[in-house]
Amino acid sequence: MDKQKKKQLDVLSIVLFTFFFALLTGGASASSHSHNHKKHHNLHHHHQKHHDEQVQQHNHDHMGLSKLFVFGDSYVDTGNNQKAGGGSWSFPYGMTFPGRPTGRYSDGRVFTDFIASFVGVKSPLPFKLRKYGKPLIPHGMNFAHGGTGVFNTLVPEPNMTTQIDTFTQLLKDGWYTKHDLNHSMALLSVAGNDYGTFLFRNGSDKDLPAFITKVVTQIGVNLVQVHGLGVKKVVVMGLQPLGCLPSKTAPLAYQKCQETQNTAVGFHNLLLQQVVEKLNNETTGSPFHVLDLYTPFMSVLDKQGPKKNSGHKFENPLKPCCLGISDKYSCGSVDNKGEKKYTICENPKSAFFWDGVHPTQQGWKAVYAAMQPSLDKLYY
Repeated sequence: MDKQKKKQLDVLSIVLFTFFFALLTGGASASSHSHNHKKHHNLHHHHQKHHDEQVQQHNHDHMGLSKLFVFGDSYVDTGNNQKAGGGSWSFPYGMTFPGRPTGRYSDGRVFTDFIASFVGVKSPLPFKLRKYGKPLIPHGMNFAHGGTGVFNTLVPEPNMTTQIDTFTQLLKDGWYTKHDLNHSMALLSVAGNDYGTFLFRNGSDKDLPAFITKVVTQIGVNLVQVHGLGVKKVVVMGLQPLGCLPSKTAPLAYQKCQETQNTAVGFHNLLLQQVVEKLNNETTGSPFHVLDLYTPFMSVLDKQGPKKNSGHKFENPLKPCCLGISDKYSCGSVDNKGEKKYTICENPKSAFFWDGVHPTQQGWKAVYAAMQPSLDKLYY
């Protein structure tokens, strides 16, 4: 390695260490709830609602897709974790849709619900409801668990490999046929919990760039595994601008993003793009796709950006709607007397972020609208 590259890696490792350590000690990761609760939130979904008029069903018959299978963390989890401990199973989560908590990390729908509308199916059934929500089984299934990563994290929930193994067993049990899989799309979300766990377990800053490479390599392994089962299209989400999460912009009065963190996100996304390009070069039909979250997030968050993408002007896009009354609390927190320790904005539709790390339903709707050009690439 030449001196220039070594210097760049050294600088990068420092940036990444600061970035992910801040995520960890700041109490939130991109796909888990606040660690300030001093306990992890176990979730369980008890009912899967149909889409309403806010998520328009699209008929993409020319894509030939009729099923969506989902793996990952809280950006796509619709209620797989065990129901305990509050968090996204506590009011005001779900207040916009369906009017009560459903295990989603939002006031309403999350990204899974919107990507399902793109495919043209109802939001796939959470795995834990497979015996109770049989009418939704033909649309696919959601195996995602909030707080997880490609490796084991700080939550006692199945990592992505285990999620895929569960899917594999369902196939062996005859839940879906080869024909079903040939008309399906898989969505994988990995949003930073592996890195927070790495540092929490005393991983060093100098070893972090190598670990990021290990994480992205494992994502590639998981992509190949899912495609090898017969899934037609396999889509993986890149990292969103983590430096713009409210948990990171709070010290800046929710006025600007932490650019050093967003620069570090680019490293993960670049490696991910390279891995996917390599896999497509080795596979017939180029079935693998990276879904860019960074650009749509920034186009919506940028106050000077084109508001037509969102169809709605957020009052302060970096400030969350639901906030703990102090650093000791977060959205949905109550004290031992049951008194709420959070505040909610007057209109969730006016906020892009719902809590410290997750968008509102309106926020996801805006991202989905801004994402249309990249989604269109999935046609081919």
